[in-house]
Amino acid sequence: MTGRSAPVGVIGGVGPLATAYFLQLVVRLTDAERDQDHLDMIVFDHAGIPDRTEFVLGRSTDDPGPVLADDARRLERFGVDFLVMPCNTAHYFTQHVLDAVETPLVSIIDVTVGAVQERSPGLTQVGLLATAGTVASHVYEDAFAAVGVEALTPSAEDQAIVNTVIYEQVKAGRPVDLDALRGVTARLVDRGASVVVLGCTELSVVAADHDLLDEPVYVDSMDQLARAAIERSGRRVREG
Repeated sequence: MTGRSAPVGVIGGVGPLATAYFLQLVVRLTDAERDQDHLDMIVFDHAGIPDRTEFVLGRSTDDPGPVLADDARRLERFGVDFLVMPCNTAHYFTQHVLDAVETPLVSIIDVTVGAVQERSPGLTQVGLLATAGTVASHVYEDAFAAVGVEALTPSAEDQAIVNTVIYEQVKAGRPVDLDALRGVTARLVDRGASVVVLGCTELSVVAADHDLLDEPVYVDSMDQLARAAIERSGRRVREG
């Protein structure tokens, strides 16, 4: 371990499949020739964290914020270098985490906004596919607005399609209706979005399973978080 940076702390379990994909993505994207070239990570796969969307939408009083903060404290006690949360909706509770620890948090929202700006300089509108909780929380809208970009969200009917893909298909382990999801994307593009953010880590799972990132319209939040974690740890992202 001499000369290695401290491990990455992963606040996981939100959801469990997305966390597993994040770990797989970090391994796949790291430019490594042997085991020792990979990142050291400590993962708290805490599936019992209360539902983030239900709380944000006011349908539950079970607050995930204190639970996420406590998980961050546990990881900090392991001496991690920085924290990541491979869940977009959970970033509504970012301040709970920041107030609980001194360890920095690498935000999936911030790195995704930066990636969109880098890909499309001068962009004025971006599409967002995310949970209803993430949309209602305005975490992406506010972050994009701060850099002069308008985040376009789906209509109520299209948001229902996105919700079905996330909750009734990906989280439930059922086949995904790709045509329906691409239809939502096309309607955002018709409204002026030249880039569409996959702002839900369950949609990142869809992207990985169905090669959506081969379609240049998409920027995937989990892909960007994995890249940021690799670079922050002093490693190189694999080319190609």
